[in-house]
Amino acid sequence: FKFKLTDWSYMFSGCKNIRKINFISFDSLYVTNMKYMFYECENLEEINLFSFETKKVIDMSWMFSSCKCLNKLDLSSFNTKNVTNMSGMFDDCINLNDINLFSFNTKNVIDMSGMFHGCKSLSNLNISSFYLKKLPVIDYMFYGCDNLQNSKDDNVSLINRNQDFMTNPMMHFIKKFKITTLNDDQ
Repeated sequence: FKFKLTDWSYMFSGCKNIRKINFISFDSLYVTNMKYMFYECENLEEINLFSFETKKVIDMSWMFSSCKCLNKLDLSSFNTKNVTNMSGMFDDCINLNDINLFSFNTKNVIDMSGMFHGCKSLSNLNISSFYLKKLPVIDYMFYGCDNLQNSKDDNVSLINRNQDFMTNPMMHFIKKFKITTLNDDQ
């Protein structure tokens, strides 16, 4: 397919019977909005997003929310330099246990609230590429991620430039895990 659409929000939302999606021939060059794109694709088990062009995307909020059968997701090809909203992006992906976010550039993101909310199968998550200097909204970012741990010393590392980010919205997560932060000069 060759689309010159800028808004792909809700494109597959509610498609409960889809099990596999392969985006090899989709042209996403002009897309700026992918919010709720796969929302409630409850039976989606496999998705190939390697050919996705995401450099113009601004909104990825709730993109994979409620994809309950998805257990593996490789987003290493995503260019997220212009994204400002990632709220609820993986919300309620209860079986998601392997996710590659290595390439994520979050310098412009202002809302990450509930990003991993309810990802109860997620046990290891590398968010070392995340940039939190501007202190985006991170309310309940890891709420319900009861199995989340880092392979080293059961700690979760967040790159953060301000120790004051650990306020009430993160308390549930902080009580369960020791958070390691890095200073500007590291």
